[in-house]
Amino acid sequence: MRAVQMTEPGSPNVLQLVEMAEPEIQTASQVKIRMMAAGVNPIDTKIRQNAPFYPHDLPAVLGCDGAGVVMEVGSGVTRFKPGDAVWFCNGGLGREQGTYAQFTVVEEAYLQLKPKKLSFAEAAAGPLVLITAWEAIIERGRLQAGQTVLVHGGAGGVGHVAIQLAQSGGARVCTTVGDEEQAMLAQEMGAEEFIFYRHRDFVEAVLAWTNNKGVDIALDTVGPDNFRRTIPAMAYTGSLITLLDPGPDMDWTEARNLNLNIGFELMLTPMLRDNLPAARAHHLEILRRCAGWIDTGKLKIHVSRKFPLEEAAAAHRLLEKGHVRGKLVLVIEDWELPVA
Repeated sequence: MRAVQMTEPGSPNVLQLVEMAEPEIQTASQVKIRMMAAGVNPIDTKIRQNAPFYPHDLPAVLGCDGAGVVMEVGSGVTRFKPGDAVWFCNGGLGREQGTYAQFTVVEEAYLQLKPKKLSFAEAAAGPLVLITAWEAIIERGRLQAGQTVLVHGGAGGVGHVAIQLAQSGGARVCTTVGDEEQAMLAQEMGAEEFIFYRHRDFVEAVLAWTNNKGVDIALDTVGPDNFRRTIPAMAYTGSLITLLDPGPDMDWTEARNLNLNIGFELMLTPMLRDNLPAARAHHLEILRRCAGWIDTGKLKIHVSRKFPLEEAAAAHRLLEKGHVRGKLVLVIEDWELPVA
């Protein structure tokens, strides 16, 4: 089969298209999938730059999420049959094969049926960002109707989904954006206020928007400095969630004074720790619920650009430039199943 391998840590040039043996089912609970498309996520570029979580496994196939068609099932599989269209988040961290390949083998417990309204490319772009945004906004943030929410990077992969989840939950949403195109996407997703962070201090803008109360929930998708700067934009007892490490020199004084709830979101943890089957099952339930929202028009996945598998390095270069709207996708097979 064709696959893109990371041969060593480094620039996008270390991603090489190779021919390798197809993976085969090894246990009764596994499913073999013909991959149609793979999501491209920032974690892929970070692993490529540094090393897989399991560095002895080089060369490695990256890619944490994707969508495809079931080709074969193990004798104990009960939920799927050949021909089923599925989406999932599994592999790509260095131990299990990732999704940048024509075929992969995945445990049945990690798969969910693909939303009918999404193409394979759109579905491949969804799982990692949907799970991340759902856990961050709905669970860590404890979203309630009538609240105010700040989403940093609202036109990005996680950001554009987080806006929709917050808005669907009855919240008012503001977001930071870099340009007019990003603002247009954020508005389409349901944000009512756009802060052009290059030209306006976002703390000042948030306080003006909330009549100096601050926001009830904020999601940081940017990094330590952004996380620190968000604290004075928070309401008393608000929830500030970050996808990243705030850093070792964090001053928590103002966060403590505001009695903030600080939350961390790393949806990769169940993939890194084998003793968390309940978390894996929870991720599957999130995908099931998101699929229902997508098929009823309540939720969208925005794919800004598609690349053929052999251009994985080009996709990484574009993602590393920053300011990608929505998601990037690798298209592995360019056809769709007929709509039932």
